[in-house]
Amino acid sequence: MSKKTRKKSDNTSAPKTSRRASRPSAKRPVSKSKASPATKSSKNSKIRQIKAPGELAPKPSKPAAATTSNRKAAPRSALAEGAKAPAFNLPRDGGNAVSLKDFAGRKLVLFFYPRADTPGCTKEAIDFTRLSAAFGNAGTAVVGVSADPPKAQEAFRNKHQLGVPLASDEKHEMLEAYGAWGEKSMYGRTFQGIFRTTVLIGADGKIVRIWRNVRVDGHADEVLAAVQAA
Repeated sequence: MSKKTRKKSDNTSAPKTSRRASRPSAKRPVSKSKASPATKSSKNSKIRQIKAPGELAPKPSKPAAATTSNRKAAPRSALAEGAKAPAFNLPRDGGNAVSLKDFAGRKLVLFFYPRADTPGCTKEAIDFTRLSAAFGNAGTAVVGVSADPPKAQEAFRNKHQLGVPLASDEKHEMLEAYGAWGEKSMYGRTFQGIFRTTVLIGADGKIVRIWRNVRVDGHADEVLAAVQAA
């Protein structure tokens, strides 16, 4: 075989694919596959488990403060029969003042009422006025007390022609001392107010008797009977 024929045969015998293989193949962009929700959640759970150095566990939240609807009734004063009557000095109707020492050596009835010129309080004050002469004959003074301002007390006295002094304790200090002020409940609502209370103080300045949660009807007559028997 001649050299020319051998060269030609060598060229034709080379496979065509070898030329293609020698060329660098074009790189196709690799599409980023989206992680499945399950994969994400597993990763997130691992991240949450890793805490920063020195990280403290969250403190348990404090219970919410109690609202007025579930609060317990405020405790009353420890005032008891036989104890010394707490001193007081309060403004009264007419612009004057009234104090415990004004009644030294005499018996004294204090009736605490929730609000001037309301039905129950009006009846109670009228009943004590009606019996004021009988209380006087028994050596006993009578004083009404509420948290109303002096002007309201004076209007109350004038409207119903009341004959007993009406003291005003707007700061509630004397009311608290006598256990007549605290948390009350009415129609599902709680509020601070006066407990209808009556206290009989002896001539020696000590508590003789205490009436709590007073019912107005017949109450003044009951107190008078206790005064006369004391």
